[in-house]
Amino acid sequence: MKNAVKAVAILGFSAWLAGCAATQTAISKKDLDVQTKTSTSIFVDAVPMPKRTIFLDIRSGVQEFDRNAFKQFVSQQFASNANAYRLVDDPEAAQFSMVAYVVNLEKASPTAAQAALGQGFVGGNSTTNAVLAGAALGSMGSNSGYKGAIGGGLALGAADFVAGNMVKDVTYLLVVDVQIKERAANGAIVRKDTAINTKVSDDGKSRQTVSEVSNQKEYRTRIVTTANKVNLKLEEAQPLMFSKTAYALSGFF
Repeated sequence: MKNAVKAVAILGFSAWLAGCAATQTAISKKDLDVQTKTSTSIFVDAVPMPKRTIFLDIRSGVQEFDRNAFKQFVSQQFASNANAYRLVDDPEAAQFSMVAYVVNLEKASPTAAQAALGQGFVGGNSTTNAVLAGAALGSMGSNSGYKGAIGGGLALGAADFVAGNMVKDVTYLLVVDVQIKERAANGAIVRKDTAINTKVSDDGKSRQTVSEVSNQKEYRTRIVTTANKVNLKLEEAQPLMFSKTAYALSGFF
């Protein structure tokens, strides 16, 4: 009888804790928060007004990505570009060409953006941690440590599971790789050297060096945008994510 009362008490306390955590999350994450970061700054050369033209090519390997909608946001940003850069349809007539390749558009952990920008992170399973914490709580509050640990762990884990299904802290991640090419000034040539290391056998490697000459300078960077809110859906997050990413693309010029 005493064990049953203890189990009910632990379950009630666990549910209260989980409910408090869920309520705190619901309050603190009630507003949509969208952040955009760039891995490397890009500075293109200043050119006369007639040459401020850009050919835009948007590519994606992500099925959920709406390419047409994203291109509209980019077009709107360039339409109000403070430096009067504009998009054109003819790549031969453009001074700049910009390729934006969408790598990811998906749910992710809040720290996944740092990893996408080249910073490592260590994730964890919150449900597993909650069960382990519950097990420790149960063992401290019971004379029969083993049974108390299991009971406490299951109770808190169940409460956390229920609360977690009602209130979810959701983060969406949009990762875009960007390549910008700029025509060099008349008479200037651009040399690009690429080293390729290939393993030819267990005993050795082959090193190849490729040299190319062109009239275009090349810049590369990555844009990472995150959207965070409680119970967030992609349909709600996407417009502002697209808008802020498009603003970053326009900001290179």
